[in-house]
Amino acid sequence: MAEPRVVRVSIGTDHYHTDISAGAHTLVADEPTSVGGTDDGPDPYALLLSALGACKAITVRMYADRKEWPLDRLELELSHQRVHAKDCEDCGEADGMISLIECTLTAHGDLTDEQRSRLTEIADKCPVHKTITGPNHIRTKLA
Repeated sequence: MAEPRVVRVSIGTDHYHTDISAGAHTLVADEPTSVGGTDDGPDPYALLLSALGACKAITVRMYADRKEWPLDRLELELSHQRVHAKDCEDCGEADGMISLIECTLTAHGDLTDEQRSRLTEIADKCPVHKTITGPNHIRTKLA
């Protein structure tokens, strides 16, 4: 079994500035000033969308490279909102509120329509996408 990835997060009294350490990398998360934060960094949902977008981009890049397709650049735009399930035709839920993440890919390069379509399919196979949409369990415990 592989070692689990460990991210360390700490917050003090500076509303709501949060320091994140991921290996040799440091990040800051925060909330906008409109909700009492200091806006020193992206909010947690922006970080979630960033992780998903980065994973999709890397997965598509790897696939295009392996296939030797002329993908010059890939741009992704992601958004998150809470919507009524009944307002989401392709979500499969009957009632209540659900999270809807939308991702738009723009593939630059001399690609065929078939290649572009395949790259869109591949984006949904990235590990973070699978993690978010798959069965999950989060265990929180006190140290």
